Formats: sequence, structure tokens, C-alpha cells
Amino acid sequence: MKITTVVLIACLALAGSAFAADGASIFKAKCAMCHGADGSASTGMGKSMGLKPLGSPEVQKMSDADMTALVTNGKGKMPASKGKLTDDEISAVVKYVHTLK
Repeated sequence: MKITTVVLIACLALAGSAFAADGASIFKAKCAMCHGADGSASTGMGKSMGLKPLGSPEVQKMSDADMTALVTNGKGKMPASKGKLTDDEISAVVKYVHTLK
């Protein structure tokens, strides 16, 4: 392979990673209105619905699979994200929520 081909492949790989789902950005755009930008559930909507802070031990102990199912299918007043977010975006949000300890 020529050097230019290797460089081109490397650039394309890096460009592809730039489009990977960013959990923090998705969370802020789709979830923060209720859960708060920091996941504290201190928004008016979060308080009125009695949401748990996402950093609480109860939320943090949820497995990725359980949290993915919750985000995908919704629960109670939380709307389902299925069809609104891709599987990769949901996975990124779940990973982000687990950083809110």
C-alpha cells in the first residue's frame, strides 16, 4: 500500500469516529428537559414527576441491558426512544448516564 492510501484510510476512520453517538450531547438534547443537564432531576418537570436523580445508587446499579430497555421502551411517563434514537445513540446515552455518579 502506498503511504497516501494508508493516510486516506486513517483519515476516513477518524472521520467515521466523529459521527459516533455522543451520549452527553444526545442526553442534553433529548433527556435534560426532564432529568436536568446534570441528571439531578431538579427541573420543574423532574420534580413534578418525582424522578430519581440519575446519579442515585438505585439508578446507577441498573445494568446496561436494563437501562437500555428502559430508554428504548419507556416506562410510566417516560416516553420510549425506540424509533427516535438509534440503538447506538441509546447505548451512548446509557454509557453517559453511568458516568453521572
